[in-house]
Amino acid sequence: MSLIDTNQTAQEAAALGARARDRAMDAYAQAIPVAKRAGTAAVQGVQQGVQGAREWAAPRIEQAVYDAREWAAPRIDDAADAVTTTVAPKVSEALHATAQQVRPPEAEKSRRLLSWGWLVGAGVALAAAGVGAAIAMRRRYASATEEAKNATESPEEDRAAQDGDGPAARSEVNGRVTSPGT
Repeated sequence: MSLIDTNQTAQEAAALGARARDRAMDAYAQAIPVAKRAGTAAVQGVQQGVQGAREWAAPRIEQAVYDAREWAAPRIDDAADAVTTTVAPKVSEALHATAQQVRPPEAEKSRRLLSWGWLVGAGVALAAAGVGAAIAMRRRYASATEEAKNATESPEEDRAAQDGDGPAARSEVNGRVTSPGT
């Protein structure tokens, strides 16, 4: 092959590639709207299929639900009657028996040593005893003081003081003896 033949072959190949590219672009341009139409048609078909299925299934589902409710209602009534007549009295008896076991006996309540009433009564009695003891101690102190004062003054001292013979020694309640000048 000559150089001229090679150039023609390369030019032919380039022209052939350009024509193939142009045809691919045309096919691409035509395929996009066709694909869009196909997608839209598919979506519409699915929507119509769903709508059709819904229209077909809705009455059948409603009927099935109605039939199930119609079948279940009398059985639930029968179960309620059975529970009322058999289980409820047993449950009630069990609850009453448990309440009796939990309730404290009355005798134990009265034997309780530290009830509020007992504590208040004991407090009042102790307060009254304390007041009585305080009054008795005060009276005893006053009478003991008076007796001690009378016991320390002798009749001779009284006469000497009346006669004016002189100062006499005196004793105090605490037992100390003092003379008048000191």
